[in-house]
Amino acid sequence: MTPNGKVMSENFKNIIQKNFGSIQNFQETFIAKAASNFGSGRTWLVKEHDELEIINTASQDNPIMKHKKAILGVDVREHAYYLKYQNRRPDYLQNRRSIINREVVEELYNK
Repeated sequence: MTPNGKVMSENFKNIIQKNFGSIQNFQETFIAKAASNFGSGRTWLVKEHDELEIINTASQDNPIMKHKKAILGVDVREHAYYLKYQNRRPDYLQNRRSIINREVVEELYNK
């Protein structure tokens, strides 16, 4: 995360578009998946081979347990957003987008 977010490189935009059809579809899919994560958990953008996938995990579980590499994670447990957003998890997720350090996400993808 970074206070002002970072711009996604053209190369990484192409990777997202290849995997999700468009940047907009990726964002909508990620937010919908995270908003539907029942109870406590996290939502992840993971890499398996050269493919990207959005997955949910419960409680303390993580993608490594599923043999997947996490390149972006968002905590959707209530303690992460409740004081500011109460029960408005989608608003929290929408606002989190603006502080994602996309350079780091791309670095993790490339490692």
